[in-house]
Amino acid sequence: VVKYAHDRGVSVEGELGTLGGIEDGVGSGTTHLTDPDQAVEFVERTGVDALAISIGTSHGAYKFKGEPKIAFEIIEKTRKLLPNTYLVSHGSSSVPEEHLALINQYGGKMEAAKGVPLEALQKAIQFGINKINVDTDIRLAATGAVRKFLAENPSDFDPRSYLKASRAAIAEEIKKRMEVFGTAGQAAAVPQWGLAEMKELYKKN
Repeated sequence: VVKYAHDRGVSVEGELGTLGGIEDGVGSGTTHLTDPDQAVEFVERTGVDALAISIGTSHGAYKFKGEPKIAFEIIEKTRKLLPNTYLVSHGSSSVPEEHLALINQYGGKMEAAKGVPLEALQKAIQFGINKINVDTDIRLAATGAVRKFLAENPSDFDPRSYLKASRAAIAEEIKKRMEVFGTAGQAAAVPQWGLAEMKELYKKN
């Protein structure tokens, strides 16, 4: 897979370990944390550009019953062993209470949902995480906006109307996450490479 992708200038992200929770009907519901030493072997054998590691996060909106226990020591050790590999944290949505409240206010039923605290994600970044997946937060923001719009505009049946509200909520959620994670205002530092440039880069390596 990696060779096929690199020959076409496409980067590859792999995953080692198992996250708890279920998302889109996929997942085991059990957690198996990543072994940093196995992570080294995995990257060396596959050649992936980025590696998602299991550090105690979980898929979906109903991640934890209590406070999450993030294995920062796994991030730290994996980063030291793989200094040139991008580390990824899946299942890292914070499940903001304001999104749940908005959804519930307008007919939804989101009870006891709990996510990863933003402070923990900021700490994970400091220990070496490069990419954080927060799709559930985006879904919650979009759903709340759509429910609110339809409740306040019961005669409007045009998808362009409520999807506009959804897009605005998504943009605002992403903006907040970029600010919290320290990536806002950094676009100029990111190389603008297309597939052709990436293909040549992989050939050299």
